[in-house]
Formats: sequence, structure tokens, C-alpha cells
Amino acid sequence: MIPYGRQTVSERDIEEVVRVLRSPLLTQGPVVEAFEQAVASYCGAAYGCAVNSGTAALHVACLALGIGPGDEVWTSPVTFVASANCALYCGARVDFVDVEPDSGNMSADALEEKLRSSPVRPKAVIVVHLAGMPCDMERIAALGREYGFKIIEDACHALGGAYHGMKVGCCTHSDITVFSFHPVKVITTGEGGMAVTRDPELAGRMRLFRSHGITRDPALMEGEPEGGWCYQQLELGFNYRMPEINAALGLSQLASLDSWIAARNRQAEHYRELLGDEPEIRLPPVFPGRLCAWHIFTVRVPPEHRGEIYRRLREEGIGTNVHYIPVYRQPFHRKRGGHPLPGAEEYYSGILTMPLCPALKKEEQEHCAAVLKRLCREIRGA
Repeated sequence: MIPYGRQTVSERDIEEVVRVLRSPLLTQGPVVEAFEQAVASYCGAAYGCAVNSGTAALHVACLALGIGPGDEVWTSPVTFVASANCALYCGARVDFVDVEPDSGNMSADALEEKLRSSPVRPKAVIVVHLAGMPCDMERIAALGREYGFKIIEDACHALGGAYHGMKVGCCTHSDITVFSFHPVKVITTGEGGMAVTRDPELAGRMRLFRSHGITRDPALMEGEPEGGWCYQQLELGFNYRMPEINAALGLSQLASLDSWIAARNRQAEHYRELLGDEPEIRLPPVFPGRLCAWHIFTVRVPPEHRGEIYRRLREEGIGTNVHYIPVYRQPFHRKRGGHPLPGAEEYYSGILTMPLCPALKKEEQEHCAAVLKRLCREIRGA
């Protein structure tokens, strides 16, 4: 089976992990701090908070922004469920903003319309850069200033992407940006995530929440510490720490990020060359001034035939998938008032994810494209 994505791990990566295994510290050591600094510097942010998953990064971002019971958070319905669940963990209510039916990204038009018509204002909007394609952040940020909401960029797909020359994660148009380092993401730490920001107060709060809400900094403690052993729990936090081993892998992988983004863009362009003449296949849009990280490459096929094409692709050893079932369709969210949105339904109805990753061989990619085209033509001729 050719998977839709897979990690690339080099001998250098392995050596860096082994180096940490031979060191005195396996957790809460200098490698995590170096990884945080390296990712923040790469993005153009000031601070990083490494955690053990992208979901944890979303959660501590919400906590740092003070999201809690009585608040409302809006996000995209076309995403993994974590983009919505992170606000529910805080006791907030979640609602969804419709997407552009061609890209699956949050529609700035739909957001503006919802802001004008809704009697409730969101405390925060979680914007999802689906497939690694940046949303229209300039316009969304302008709406944030006008209506007074905070912005979290869920960039779990988008490390290495850029928006008008600015790296995703620079936080020019947001308060916090969140990344995932799951094995199929652009770089991996095995499991892991990070939140980056320009705000030192937000960075400090996220770091507090990731480690039980505990501080060992005397400057933050209430009263004088009894001695050097003293620590204080200031908040109800969590055990979201990233181990040194994972950070070592991520720090090593970061050196390959730009070359992998270039490879992903070459593969995306090759898919356009291979599939562009097939009328039954709609390709993902590209936007001037936006560099996509191409975590995944999605195509849209006739909705009435999507199920059959999916099944037959997998029968022929091509690991296609669907990204994503709209979150409001999930039973948990449906019971909480989730309802269909036209753009999201249109996007979801025909979407399929095709294999794409730096490890994908050219002949494998061409085989995937040829099989997809053949299936579309067979179905059209049936």
C-alpha cells in the first residue's frame, strides 16, 4: 500500500535521538528549549512552547487566552476534531464558520457575515490552514480587530508555509500559532506539538499550563519560598511536556524542512500536470502570495462516485483517505447543535486525499495519478 503520507527519518535523526538517550536528561532538559527556540526563530516568532501533541498545543493556547465557561469559540468545520475539542476542554461553547468550497479553508466572507448577524461574539477564532494552505489571514485579522476576538492559527498542517513572504507562525496576524509533529506531518517528533507567539505573557502561561500549573520561579510565587526545593502550583495545569528524545528528533528534522517543503511543492505541481486534463477531477486551488506546505494533496471527484473511487484506489494499493468529515457531523457535536454548512458540505462531498510526501517516488506518484484517471474514465463511461 502506498500511504497518503509517511515520515522520513535519516541516520542523522537517529544519531541525535541516541545522543539524548546517552545523556543525563530524558525530559525537561536543554534540547526541548533549543527546539522551541529553533522553531520560533524559523517562523519569526519570539517564543515557543513545546508539548506532547498538537491537541495539547491547542488546549494550552486556549487556556493562555483565558477561554473558559461562558465564552464562545468559532472554528472551521473541515478539520480534525481537536480544533473544536480544545475549546470544549476549557468549558467554552464551539460554533463553526463555513469554508470556501474549493479550498476547504475558513471563508473570510462567511466569518464577516456571521459576525454581523450573530448575537454572540466569539472570544477567539481558531483558523485552520487546511492541507498547509494559509487562510486569508490579513482579512481575518482585520475582522479580529474590528470585532475584538483573539486569533489562534491551527497550523498543524502548515509548518514551512508562508503568507505574503511571512512564515506561517510569525503571528503577525494572530495571537498564537499551533503546530503538530505527528509522523505524517511535514516534520515529526514521533508525537508532539508546539505553540508559538510574540507575547511573553502568553508564552509564560502556556508553559505553566503544560506542566501541572507549577512554577519554580521565585518571582512568580506567592510569598517567599522556603528554600531552593520550593515549587508552587498557580493554576490547574496538565502533564503536556515534550520529552528530550522527541525534541532531539524534531530539532534534527527541522534542518530538512525547507528542502521537504520544496519537494512537496514539486509533487503538488506534478499532480497538476498529471491530472489537469481529466474533467472529472478538480484540483486544489493556489493563491497568489501564499506558499502551501502541502501536508496533504486533495482532489475532488464526482460526489456520487467518491465511495467507489475510494474503494477501488485502496484495492489497487493506493492509500487514499478523506480529510475531513465535517466536525458538526460527528455524533458528539451533532448532539450539541452542530448543523450542516453549505460550503463544508460541498467540499466534503467529493474530497479525496492522494499520496504525497518527500519519500514518495516519482513512479509511485505517476502510478497513483494514472489509476485515479483510469477509474474516473471507467466510471464516466459506464
